[in-house]
Amino acid sequence: MVDIATRVYNHKWKIDPIVRSLIDTDFYKLLMCQSVFRNRPDTVVRFSLINRTTKIRLAELIDEGELREQLDHVRGLSLARGESTWMRGNTFYGKRQMFRPDFMEFLENLRLPPYQLEKRDGQYELTFEGPWPEVMLWEIPALAILMELRSRAVLKELGRFELQVLYARAMTRLWEKIEALRELPDLRIADFGTRRRHSFLWQDWAVQAMIEGLGDRFTGTSNCLIAMRRDIEAIGTNAHELPMVYAALADSDAQLRQAPYEVLADWHEEHDGMLRMILPDTYGTAGFLEHAPDWLAGWTGIRIDSGDPAAGAETAIRWWQDRGEDPRRKLVIFSDGLDVEKIIELHHRFHGRVKVSFGWGTLLTNDFRGLVPGDGLAPFSLVCKAVSADGRPTVKLSDNPAKAMGPAAEVERYKRVFGVGAQAAQEVVV
Repeated sequence: MVDIATRVYNHKWKIDPIVRSLIDTDFYKLLMCQSVFRNRPDTVVRFSLINRTTKIRLAELIDEGELREQLDHVRGLSLARGESTWMRGNTFYGKRQMFRPDFMEFLENLRLPPYQLEKRDGQYELTFEGPWPEVMLWEIPALAILMELRSRAVLKELGRFELQVLYARAMTRLWEKIEALRELPDLRIADFGTRRRHSFLWQDWAVQAMIEGLGDRFTGTSNCLIAMRRDIEAIGTNAHELPMVYAALADSDAQLRQAPYEVLADWHEEHDGMLRMILPDTYGTAGFLEHAPDWLAGWTGIRIDSGDPAAGAETAIRWWQDRGEDPRRKLVIFSDGLDVEKIIELHHRFHGRVKVSFGWGTLLTNDFRGLVPGDGLAPFSLVCKAVSADGRPTVKLSDNPAKAMGPAAEVERYKRVFGVGAQAAQEVVV
């Protein structure tokens, strides 16, 4: 096991590239990339970094030269032979050859496209534009780089013993969380913390702690590189990116209304009926379920990623009951802003009513709150989203209006088309 504190102190991180592999990314990005490669390969998409926590002025904390050095390093990465072998030959979700030969050939020859970087008002404006299957793979590395460079900027001022104590306290905090989770019957929990992790080394340590502390109750990690190295399951399905781009490409309100279901129809065909998890909140969960085709009720479950998680699960349960499905046979994955207290609360409320699982993100892999003066390592809300497709703006409404994005006129149009009324804003934790 790596002595993280000593590694930080001795090398000041220079030995460690932040992103060390093309598969140092979330599994769902690779699954979605294959679907896009098959269905929408020529769509030109623009991604942009969005710092929702504007009080953290990243361009004043992070050296531009170091940022460019890390981004350029990622542009030089290619799929290693062992990584290709793992993707081609491994079994994912019980299926061999999850990734088709034509997609693997594309990925093996891929180098990520150029980036554009500017400073404005104390923030970095970082954008990526190009063919969708290529440019989409920038999202996770870009976020991991910004998050870790911010951590490094704070840690470089600490002495040897300060670093040892810092990591000892963080390890103790995480282990106490794991001990609390041990008490939950039938717990199923995975690591979803790649995009806003403290560092790669810390995420890897957190995963090892979950393996030892929770055993088979820990179902795996979204990080493909760690999954491969630790011989555990790679976890993930799809994300808001798909309906956002499909919707932007719609030529009419009628096509716009159908876009989220078209995504899932393509997804169903792509994976032969596997990985059937619904992410319904891109344009409002209630409206999505109200107008959903009957065949979606037969899918495995729903992932809840915004709004009040308990309310979202209750809505899903009622929907399944109304469609003649037994909720106890369905899976609900909670994945928004989770920490141990919320996990325990949701597990107690829904255990036995549905199959419950948790995708634990930032507060698993980056909970250093209060551990340095000024709280300079506290996690913050940084995202990298698709903002246009073939020159048309994308929109996300979400079940939490604090997470909405897009031009104001388009947001209002989408609200009208999808029947989204008043929403209760909630604090975006991470």
